[in-house]
This record gives sequence, structure tokens and C-alpha cells, in this order.
Amino acid sequence: MKESSTETLDKIDLKILRALQSKGRLTNAELADIVSVSPATCHRRTQRLFDEGYITGVRAEIAPAAVGLGALVMVGVVLDRSTPESFAAFEGAVIAMKDVLDCNLVAGDFDYLLKIRVRDMADFNKLHGEKLIALPGVRQTRTFFVMKEVKENARLPF
Repeated sequence: MKESSTETLDKIDLKILRALQSKGRLTNAELADIVSVSPATCHRRTQRLFDEGYITGVRAEIAPAAVGLGALVMVGVVLDRSTPESFAAFEGAVIAMKDVLDCNLVAGDFDYLLKIRVRDMADFNKLHGEKLIALPGVRQTRTFFVMKEVKENARLPF
């Protein structure tokens, strides 16, 4: 993933990124028209943005409830030890869990904050009892059921 700022991107690159972030299904011809360059130039620039890690992927946004995953749960996890080995073991196990959408190492009351999608509370209860508390090094979890998603997957403000 690209670690630099937008200083290395010109106005056309930024227009391409903004347009694709807003509507990822644009054809190259449509994108070229939006950013006012030729299709060949647009394709070359877009490919470079992929190659340099500015664009990490393109995918459809699926309505969770439509596929039976209407419950969003945030779980704070505290590990029993704060060592590189315990972090690595936990992270490796979480990466393998399809139910966990996001896992972030955080500062504060928890070591990690997990974002999980499940069918309902009973589904989460099963996941919690069979998998979450059995993850390597877990000392404590705190669960938060999301009652309303106010802002989700917002576009980056650049």
C-alpha cells in the first residue's frame, strides 16, 4: 500500500481517484471523458495508480441484510499479554476468520477492535462462544451491537 501523500499525484490522478471512488463501475472511456484525457492516457494513468498502490481494489458494495448478515457487531478485545508474539498469533487467527470484516490494533481500553457481520444475536452468540473467546491470547472481550449505522464506508476526503 502506498505510504506517500497526494503530493506526488497531479490533478488528473486525483480526478481519476475521486471518480473511481465515487463510481467504480466507470468504463475507461467514461472515466477518460470525466477527467478530460484520451482513453489511452486514462488507461495508462489508472494502471499506474493500481501498480503504485493508490488503488488497492475495486468491488461491489453488497447490502448486508440482503445476504442475511443484517447485524453489525463491534467487539473490543483485550489480550493477556502485550508482546509481538501474542499480537502476531491473534492477528493470524483473526485473518483466517471470514466473519471478521475489520480488525484494528487500537490505543485505549482494548488491544483490538473487531467489526463483525452476523445474521442476528443468536448467530453472534454462537460465534463468540465457539471462536472469539478461543482466539489466541484473548483475556477479555466487550461486545457492542450496532443499533443504527449512521455513516458507513464513507469516501476518503481528498
